Amino acid sequence: MTTTAQARRAIGAYGEDVAVRHLVAQGMTLLERNWRCSEGEVDILLREGATLVVCEVKTRTSLVAGTPHEAISPAKLARLMRLGERWVAERGIRPDGIRIDLVAVMRPRRGPAVVEHVRGLC
Repeated sequence: MTTTAQARRAIGAYGEDVAVRHLVAQGMTLLERNWRCSEGEVDILLREGATLVVCEVKTRTSLVAGTPHEAISPAKLARLMRLGERWVAERGIRPDGIRIDLVAVMRPRRGPAVVEHVRGLC
């Protein structure tokens, strides 16, 4: 793995750690991290009440590659919903609903990360 790829992976892991701490502090229950299947990966799966929350985490150190919000296309949302439905089916559970959330983490050179939680992208 190249140094650039390692750095990207480390930034992504950092962002997911920040996101999990933030979401759990908001009262959500962590169910699973980095769940994978043949169709893709979900960063974080949580429960809020009786709702399954499929959470995509986007971490940035600058806006050169665009904002975290710009990385979530309609196709990405549809895939995340399919992945959430598959996760539920594999576990045989019946949540009241499935919600897709985004946690955008901006990591400045100095100071704490800035976290924005966008609920209900679909």
